[in-house]
Amino acid sequence: MTNLYGKKISSSAELEIQIDNLVEKISTLTEDINDIKEPSAILGDEIGLLIKEYEGNRGRPMFYPYIGSGSGKGALVELEDGSIKLDLINGIGINILGHSHPEIIKASLKGSLQDVTMQGNLQPSKEMIFLQRKLVSLANKNSALNHSWLTTSGSMANENALKMCRQKTNGSRMLIAMDAAFAGRTTMMAEVTDNDTMRVGLPRYNEILRVPFYDKDNPKSIENSVSILKEHLEKHKGDICGFMFEPLQGEGGFKVAPREFFVPLLDLCKEHKVPVWADEIQTFCRTGEFFAFETLGLGEYIDICTIAKTLQGAATLYTDELNPKPGLIAGTFAGSTVGLSSGLAVLNYLETHNYMGKDGRVVKLHNEFVSMLQDLKETTCKGLIQDVEGLGLMVAMTPLDGSKEKMLGLLKALYKNGLIAFGCGRGPFRVRFLLPATLTSHEIQIARKVIEKSLQGFS
Repeated sequence: MTNLYGKKISSSAELEIQIDNLVEKISTLTEDINDIKEPSAILGDEIGLLIKEYEGNRGRPMFYPYIGSGSGKGALVELEDGSIKLDLINGIGINILGHSHPEIIKASLKGSLQDVTMQGNLQPSKEMIFLQRKLVSLANKNSALNHSWLTTSGSMANENALKMCRQKTNGSRMLIAMDAAFAGRTTMMAEVTDNDTMRVGLPRYNEILRVPFYDKDNPKSIENSVSILKEHLEKHKGDICGFMFEPLQGEGGFKVAPREFFVPLLDLCKEHKVPVWADEIQTFCRTGEFFAFETLGLGEYIDICTIAKTLQGAATLYTDELNPKPGLIAGTFAGSTVGLSSGLAVLNYLETHNYMGKDGRVVKLHNEFVSMLQDLKETTCKGLIQDVEGLGLMVAMTPLDGSKEKMLGLLKALYKNGLIAFGCGRGPFRVRFLLPATLTSHEIQIARKVIEKSLQGFS
């Protein structure tokens, strides 16, 4: 394969040795990061001032008093205050290989040597081409997704997908989305997102039709959702541009649905020539296959798919039929050279180190982590954990009474005790974990101790 940095640079054996030496040196400097650690009292005042400055600049408080130092190892991250915490949210899903991973550091260093910091659609370098090639080769193994368009955020990938769907359906206005969906924070994606707190003060465009997501406690859940979809398709015939769904709901509560839930809905969409759009901004690389639609066996239905987070950027993948006309989608930035290089390194690493598939490391890690939570639920934390749910590296638990107040309080207790997680859901409210794929059994045991201590102390 052609080198992922300039011809003149790639021909320098000396520079290659220096890059390898830097990667090795960083590994040496972080080799003592093996457990959580309390913050340094000496650094407290200095870090406090930095946090106040940041909060003042952005105009609101931080959720956590977190300022990273730039160092870490695996799931453990070092903060500027000298503390070390177990990072089980990895930037809300960005750093799937954890902290200071040698392959990512190497790819970042090579990307940083390029002549441009940002690449765009008018003047791409080979990093863009190689990443698109990899994405298409992964996507069309089990679908007809033959094209990709790179951009810088999940919201923009979703905006591009919506425009493609509307153009394909001759300007149809209405989009069908699930209850509790989350699509991003642009004006239109806030409309798609089913959460009133995320669009306070925004106008309503009334262009979204809702279908209930799967309810495992309702025996008629599938029948109910199909019935509502049929009503929408009949009432808005000729004015529906697409059906958007998250294979596993993220912000909505890490809700899992079986294949049997999706198939009749997607069959109806195909029957009515409604494009099917899988929003995999958060599920990409996390469910045991590269795409959750593969995990669920839904590839034949997918017309368009959006991904981000793990990619270190974002992309819209689409079929020949959804290929947009010139001028519909563009953008100055397609991604940073470092991000493009690192995104490709992530995909290559996951593909070549036995992470995917039924016997892959993602599935094994899921089983080990969920077993740990279930054991806490049945033993020392009995009555303090209601349920545990998820798929692959996406795991959530409903703590205590499932109220927002208790969930937020537990998150702060976890953080204080050395573990970083985040919330999701709208009732019950859940604590979610986005596990790094490199999480070890040792780190899972660290997590167990912190979760147990936090639940027992907070309850």
